[in-house]
Amino acid sequence: MDIQQNKSTLEVTPRNNEKIKKIWKTALIMALITAAEFVMAFTMPRGILLYVLFILLTIWKAKYIMMDFMHLGDEVKPLFYSIIVPLIFLVWLLIALAKEGSDIFMMRW
Repeated sequence: MDIQQNKSTLEVTPRNNEKIKKIWKTALIMALITAAEFVMAFTMPRGILLYVLFILLTIWKAKYIMMDFMHLGDEVKPLFYSIIVPLIFLVWLLIALAKEGSDIFMMRW
């Protein structure tokens, strides 16, 4: 019986500067959106406008996370839409359920 030795080699590839720039750009955009949310939280009065802005900015950050870090930006469009469209309906469902629940709660009082 011969003993086989596993010889593994490490292959080093050069840095891809375009990908690194894209990651830093995405991180900068998300940091700016987060900073804007932080400033709005302490300067704007509480109300529907603030909540809508928070929701829109959160969806915008989720888009960057999905497109860049989950690599859905490089996928084909049907796969992208098969993930985004149900997400839109899920958000609509949550809003509808919250509204209906509050209406039922108000009817009981």
